[in-house]
This record gives sequence, structure tokens and C-alpha cells, in this order.
Amino acid sequence: MSSLDGRVVAIAGAAGGLGPTVCCRLADAGATIAATDVDQARLDALGSELGLPGERWDGRAVDLLSAEGAASWAASISERFGKVDALVHLVGGWKGGEPLATAPLDDYEWLHDLLVRTLQHATRAFHDAIAHEGGRFVLISSSQAQRPDGTNASYGAAKAAAEAWTLALADSLSESGATANIIVVNAILTPAMRNENPDKAYKLFTSVEDIAEAVAFLLSEGAQKMNGARVELHP
Repeated sequence: MSSLDGRVVAIAGAAGGLGPTVCCRLADAGATIAATDVDQARLDALGSELGLPGERWDGRAVDLLSAEGAASWAASISERFGKVDALVHLVGGWKGGEPLATAPLDDYEWLHDLLVRTLQHATRAFHDAIAHEGGRFVLISSSQAQRPDGTNASYGAAKAAAEAWTLALADSLSESGATANIIVVNAILTPAMRNENPDKAYKLFTSVEDIAEAVAFLLSEGAQKMNGARVELHP
């Protein structure tokens, strides 16, 4: 048996730069994948790429800025597959690069919606479904949350808020036997980036393959005693 055989994993942000590699790694480990993103065409392409049978794949566009949309997504997965074992939150994005004193505060509002509000809606929608022995939640975060620099204040603040929410989720789940953990990177090296600049070292980046391995571990039985942990996956 593979390490995730029979496990139903919901993946938010599945069609982005990181999502396909994570989906592939978890599917190879035996998981059933319930994926969402904002673009149905990208999800359909991902489903074709994975080549999973219908009983192990569901891909549907969901607006996680809508609490009702997130709740409907969670309910549809439980109805179709009978349960949910894990939620992986890959929703990401970045705005920054300007000094703190002059950076537009509208950037923070945008980042808060993208990185925090979607997380809040998703975790609230799935909370009861994953609150069982072996239930799992994983967030991908940034070292900027703990060590923000002056040109990324809004991004660092939003990531810090997302981490705080996840640590509170870990506490909320602790009595149920479920876990919530955080994978921390500096920046993500995608296959597209590697193809565009094959000779670049990317020394401070973490590859999508390494992140996918870490996600698979945190969803496995071997990580049962890890709850509320920040896994530093960067130089």
C-alpha cells in the first residue's frame, strides 16, 4: 500500500505554479484529489495531466473569497467521496518591493484577501470534516512572516496573519487527533522558472518537488505527532 491510499485530500490553489507537482506527488502516494482554483480550464488541464480515474479526482472552480463558496465546496467533497482527510492550502501571490513608508496600503488589502481571507473561509468550511484522528491541514508560508524586510511589509504581515490563524487551527484541532502545520520557504522554484533559466543557481529557492515531498510527509501517519509546527524548508 502507498502511504496515502484511501485518503481524500482537498487542495486549494491546485492549478498554480506549485499545485500540479503537489497533486501529482499525493496522487502517486494513493490519495484521492479534490482540487480547486479560480480557473476551471486550468483545473481541467490538471485533471488530464494527472490522468486519475473519476473515483479519485474532482476539480472545480471555487471562489474562496466567498464563505458560501468554500462551504459548498467542502460539502460537495464529503458528499462525493464520503469523507475529507486533509486540506492543503496552496493559494499564494505577491505584491511588494517598495519601501514601507511609500508602499500603497491597497497592496495589503489585496494580500489579506488572497492569503488570509481565503485561508479563513477554507479552514472554517473544512474544520469539522478534518477534525478526526489522522485529519490534516498544511499551509505553505514564507520566511517573510517571521523575518520581514522593509520592502515587503504588507506581504510579511499578511503571511504572519495566515500563520497565526493556522497555529490557532492547530490548537482547535488538537483534541481531535488532527493536525495543522506550516511549511516555510523563501521563494518557490517552479518547473517554468527552471526551464526559462536552466543555468541559474536559485540558491535561496525551494523546488516544488521538495515542497511536495514535505506536504506528503505531513499528511502521512509518520507526522501524527507534529501539530502547530513550522517546517523550515529553505537555506
